[in-house]
Amino acid sequence: MWSVAQEERSERLAEQPLVIVMHGRGSHENDLAALFPLLPEGVVYASLRAPLPGAPWGMGGWTWFPLEADGPTPAAAEAAASAVLEWVDRTEQEYGAPPAIAALGFSQGGMMSIELHRAKPYRFAAAVNLSGTALRGERAGDDDLARRKPPLFWGYDLEDPIIPAIGIERTEVFAPAHFSVTERRYDGIAHSISPEELGDVSRFLQEVLPLEVSAQIPAETPAEIPADED
Repeated sequence: MWSVAQEERSERLAEQPLVIVMHGRGSHENDLAALFPLLPEGVVYASLRAPLPGAPWGMGGWTWFPLEADGPTPAAAEAAASAVLEWVDRTEQEYGAPPAIAALGFSQGGMMSIELHRAKPYRFAAAVNLSGTALRGERAGDDDLARRKPPLFWGYDLEDPIIPAIGIERTEVFAPAHFSVTERRYDGIAHSISPEELGDVSRFLQEVLPLEVSAQIPAETPAEIPADED
């Protein structure tokens, strides 16, 4: 799902950054597309569908990784990142390369925002990780990522009922060693996106992306963005 019509994409992407938006487990590409009008102007947004159907794991929608008891394996994470990178390659071939690309995701999609940077440390301008974590294991790009330290927004609730504490603990170690982190805790949001968090994300994107238009924080935001299954 795109924020702009197909006939406008080449012209817009010649001057405006692209933000890749990725949903959580058991959801779909239409879910977070509702955020497009609530995020900064002067940006092209594209919400992707995860590559794996959820049916084999007893759920609807789509998932970025197979469900594993101790979380996605490094191989599964790398496969998901490769699928998105192939989409980016196709998009640039069709519409041209934008001046910058950022990755924004919720839950599993937040994990993907980090994974894309681990796969291609110099390709992405920034990451937004909402209620997601860094995944276990090492990646070939980790050393380069640690040297570059691109900006990362990390928002979460410490009492999130979906994300295990070990995942937050892992991210508390990994994120500052590999990113320039803007960390925000939102008590009481559980596994969702609050209006306060969405405003903070908008400000972050304004600061880290080359915006053609002077972006504005939305005057109106929903009471709360419903939680995905994950």
